[in-house]
Amino acid sequence: MADRYRVLLEIARTLSATLSLDELYAAIYHETARVLEAGGFYVSLYDADNDRARVVFYADRGQIQHAEIEYPGAGSAVIQSRRATLLNNGLDGRSVLLIGEEGSDLTRSAISAPLVHKGRVLGVISAQSYEAEAYGYDDLDLLQAIADLAAVAVANAQHVAELSRRQREAEKVEEIGRLLTGSLDPKVVLETVIRAVQEVIDVDGASVWLREGAGGLSVRVSHSGGTVTLPIGLTWQLPPELTHRLFAEKEVAIIDDLGSSQLLPESIREHLRYGSGIGAPLLVNGHVAGVLTAGSRHARHFNSDDQAVLKRLARQASVALENARLHSNLQAASLTDPLTGLPNRRHLQIHLEREIAAAQRGRYLVVALFDLNDFKRYNDAHGHLAGDDILRAFAQILDEENRAMNLVARFGGDEFVSVLSDTHLAGAENYVSRVSKRVLADPILGAHGISVSCGMAEFDPQTLNTSHELLKAADRDMYRAKSRKLERAATSE
Repeated sequence: MADRYRVLLEIARTLSATLSLDELYAAIYHETARVLEAGGFYVSLYDADNDRARVVFYADRGQIQHAEIEYPGAGSAVIQSRRATLLNNGLDGRSVLLIGEEGSDLTRSAISAPLVHKGRVLGVISAQSYEAEAYGYDDLDLLQAIADLAAVAVANAQHVAELSRRQREAEKVEEIGRLLTGSLDPKVVLETVIRAVQEVIDVDGASVWLREGAGGLSVRVSHSGGTVTLPIGLTWQLPPELTHRLFAEKEVAIIDDLGSSQLLPESIREHLRYGSGIGAPLLVNGHVAGVLTAGSRHARHFNSDDQAVLKRLARQASVALENARLHSNLQAASLTDPLTGLPNRRHLQIHLEREIAAAQRGRYLVVALFDLNDFKRYNDAHGHLAGDDILRAFAQILDEENRAMNLVARFGGDEFVSVLSDTHLAGAENYVSRVSKRVLADPILGAHGISVSCGMAEFDPQTLNTSHELLKAADRDMYRAKSRKLERAATSE
C-alpha cells in the first residue's frame, strides 16, 4: 500500500508539472508503462457535443505512433459507463479500440479507464498487452488511480492551452483590425477579411456576401477564398429561417450539414457537398448590409468561441468596408472648394455621416459653424478679389488649428464648418477660442476689423442625431452668438 501511494505521488508530481498537452500525453504513457504492462497504449479525448472520441496519443510496442483516429463515444463502454474496464483473452468484437497495425497481431488484453474531471468525461486512457490474461483487478484499480491524476492534469493543461489560444486569437484579431482600418481599398479589405476568418477560426474557406438592394432578401458573393470557395456573383435568395436569424435577430446562423441542408439551394450545394458552415451579419449603421460566412470541409461543431470571433470579425469588416465605400465615394466626386482648398459641402456631408455613425457607437462629436462678421460690408467696399483673400486667410487659420482626425470645410459663402471628432463641448470651446484669437491677431483679418461668430452643437442620440439637425442647431447657436455681440456693441455705445 505504501509503495502504491509512493508511486502515485511520483506520478502526480510528474503530471502536474507538465502543462503542454502533447508532453502531458507522453508523460501519462511513460508513467503508466513504468508500473503496468503497456505494449499498447492510447489516450483519447471525448467531445460530448458531437459524441466523438479522438485519439491524441498512442504507442505500439514502445514506439510512439501518429495517426488520426476517431470513434463514437456511444460505442465505448468506458465512456458510457464512466467506469474502468478489464478485457482479457482476445478483444475482437469488444467495445474497445485495439492497438496494432493492420495485417499484424492485435492486442489481446486491455485495461481502460475514463478521464473524469468535475463530473465530465474528458477521455480515456487504455493500457494493452499482446498477451492474454495480462491484467488483474489490482492493475485495473491502479490504472483508474492514474487516470484520476491524469484527468486533473489534462483539465489544467487544457485550461492553460485555452488561455494561450485566446490570447493568440485576441492578438490576431487586433492585428487584423489594424490592417482593416489601415486600408481604404475595398478589394484589399475583402481579401484581408477572408484570410483572417480562415486563420482565426481555422476553417477551409470564407466568403463575403453583400445584400442585393436596401431591403432585399437575397445576397450575392462579393469575394471568396480558401480551399472551399464559391463563384463570385453567385446569388442566394435566403429562406425565411435564415432571413429571420441574420436580418431580424442579427445573430449568427449555423448549418451543421451543408450537403443535405434544405436551407441551401442546389446552386450552392453543388459547391458545398460536405461539411459545416457558419455566417454572421455585416452591420452598417445598424442595418444588415451582407453576411460573412465560413465553411469547413468536414462536419464540425462551431462553439460559442467560434461564433463570438466571427461576429467580432464581421463587425471589423463592416466598418472597414463602409470606410472603403465612403472613401470611394469621396474619390468619385469633386470634393474640394477651389477657392480655399478646403473640403466642400459635399465632402463635409459624407464625412459627417461617417462621424455620426461613430458617435452612435459612443464617441463624442461636436460641430462648430463659423461665420465672418461684417464680411459682406468688406466685400462690397473692397471688391470680390479682396473678399477672396479674406476667405483664404480664414481658411488657412482653420486648417492650421485643425487636428488630423477632424475636418474643416467651407459650408458656403463666408460660413465654415469644423467637425470635431472625439471632442466634447469644453474641448470645442477651447478650439473656437484659439481660432478667434488667431483671427484678431491675423495681419489680414484683424487689420480690416474682421471677426468671427461661432455656433456649436454636440451630438445627442435622441435629439441631435443627423447631420441636418446638428448643422441646424449649430446655426441657431451662431445667430444667438451674433445677437449677443450686437447687444454688447449697442450697450457700449
